[in-house]
Amino acid sequence: MKSKRASFEGALEALGVTVSSTAESDLEAAVTEAVTEPAVGIALDKTAGDEAFSLTETPVTVDPTPVALREATTGVTGAELGIGDYGSLVLSMTEEASELVSLFVERHVAILHEEDIQPDMDAAVAELDERSNETGGSAIIATGPSATADMGALVKGAHGPKEVHVIIVEEGA
Repeated sequence: MKSKRASFEGALEALGVTVSSTAESDLEAAVTEAVTEPAVGIALDKTAGDEAFSLTETPVTVDPTPVALREATTGVTGAELGIGDYGSLVLSMTEEASELVSLFVERHVAILHEEDIQPDMDAAVAELDERSNETGGSAIIATGPSATADMGALVKGAHGPKEVHVIIVEEGA
């Protein structure tokens, strides 16, 4: 039986999503390698070791202005959950307008902690329901690069990023 992480990575790869993994201590370097500049992002709320991980030592502009957002090629956000059977990401909507950072760019880099991968949609919805009841927040479920075939041929990037890169932060690494 496949692990939930293996299922998640397989589903991402089937969608054309780039996947990499890193130890918490190497997250800064992984983000720097994954972005195409100019890059914008939002502050991340997960911790790396004993401190909250910061994007300040990366080429990512945090809390971007509307002009920086419009000019950005890459947007960097955290992902609240990963859904194993679909390769979907649950992206929380924040006061920092994380949805703009993840949707208005050509390339979205999502940082996901391995322990936040759920095996399937039912488990993810149950976890999301529990979290949403505690916080009153809302989220977007995004699956792969944006694509539409409304007008005939498949077009990528019509309503969001053309490319998605997921960085999985490994447990205990």
